[in-house]
Amino acid sequence: DMIGYADSVQIPMEVAHGFAKQRPELSALNHWGLFSAQAEMRSQSVMGLQAWNSIRALDFLCSLPEVDATRLGVTGESGGGTQTFILGAIDPRPAAIFPAVMVGTAMQGGCTCENASNLRVDTGNVEIAALFAPKPLGMTGANDWTKETLTKGYPQLQQLYQILGAPKNVQLTSLTQFPHNYNQPSRMAMYHWFNEHLKLGVNEPIQERDFKLLTSTELTVWDKDHPAPAGGPDFEAKLLRDMDEDSRQQVKKLTAAELLVAWRSLIGRSYEKAGEVEWVANRKIDKGDYFVISGLFKNLTYHEEIPAIFFYPKNYKGDVHIDLNKEGKAVFASDAESAKESLKDYLAAGVAVAAIDLFGQGESSVPGATNGPVRLVANPRQAPAYTFGYNRTAFARRVHDVLSVVHHIRTDKSHPVNSVELGASAGAEHYAAAALALAGGAIDKSLVAVTDFRFASVVDYKSPDFLPGAIKYGDIPGLQAVALNPRAAASKPH
Repeated sequence: DMIGYADSVQIPMEVAHGFAKQRPELSALNHWGLFSAQAEMRSQSVMGLQAWNSIRALDFLCSLPEVDATRLGVTGESGGGTQTFILGAIDPRPAAIFPAVMVGTAMQGGCTCENASNLRVDTGNVEIAALFAPKPLGMTGANDWTKETLTKGYPQLQQLYQILGAPKNVQLTSLTQFPHNYNQPSRMAMYHWFNEHLKLGVNEPIQERDFKLLTSTELTVWDKDHPAPAGGPDFEAKLLRDMDEDSRQQVKKLTAAELLVAWRSLIGRSYEKAGEVEWVANRKIDKGDYFVISGLFKNLTYHEEIPAIFFYPKNYKGDVHIDLNKEGKAVFASDAESAKESLKDYLAAGVAVAAIDLFGQGESSVPGATNGPVRLVANPRQAPAYTFGYNRTAFARRVHDVLSVVHHIRTDKSHPVNSVELGASAGAEHYAAAALALAGGAIDKSLVAVTDFRFASVVDYKSPDFLPGAIKYGDIPGLQAVALNPRAAASKPH
């Protein structure tokens, strides 16, 4: 039974598959439920929990003496199809799989049980299913979101299997005369697939036989000697706390280099993959001892623009200070005396200062956003993964901006630099912490305000500081551990 069905109702159907609105009573810092910001930032989801159940089901099957563990097959339809190719991607034991009516380039999974934050950013079901290659992957399509798989997705899978030397190990049976289903023609394709690739030796064509439906009493595993376990909100919260503690113990064992891999995945960008960035100036004002140059950093690889101002001293000595703060570059146009004083000191020392508007700040504000810089997909169900399973968060995008600026300053041959310093005042220190961890040796020095910010304090997934997975991998201390470990950091580019 998948989560929420039949006997598996400790987490009920209305939560696992029908979740619609955030539950304030399960959104607290120390008492949270599924789909809350606290759960998402620990990478806790119904989809992940079901995948874990599937792994444990394989563990059980492999423990049985009558089971040939080298010939395990997995199949499912719709949400079960999603879980089929997820299991095939993460567990090496299935010998052949058959996800029905789910592998395609259109809709990727409509149910909350099929979505998880970070899962499909810059990828999709075809690529996830492709992780099973070169082992046998059979599929069906129907008159649903898989109706174009025959021409979009399947040819690419065929190319992959051809490259891997197993062209006969991938097959799509496209039955677009039927709606979304796992009907008898679809099942016949599945029977043939497993018969061939698990070497079952059954004579074909395989015939289905009539069977008698069992009653609920006959089907259930719970009785007076085996009572159903407790479920509901208290069970859900305790389960997630237990999972969190188990995860903490495992993450403690990770090296700084391993943490870096995790944070690169969460942020979705590394310094090495910052892309091609150019500086386009649109105005230059002579202020006597220095120039004020306004313009845009344009990331040509990712089609991003970062508004910025350079304060460029005429006695420039090759050092650049990048300023981050919660107001963006407008802080230098305000009455903030501390900002003006620090700027004067840098310019007097021949240090250029770059002030930037991060994603959602100042001139980089987000058109049409109703939650500051956070944009959400048009889905009435308040499950974060509907947005952040496919799109990077505002926090991640802001870190991308910092990496783009650092990368350009470091690699711009027209204005060679001796050193790059990253500064961040209160309200921007967490962006600096992430950038320092990911930029490694590309940043020589940092002046970052001491912070008590923790992702664990964020209780709203609409917050610009929301980042799925951030608590799981050590929160701000995890980032600091990476940034302070020279072995984990990238080497300084020349």
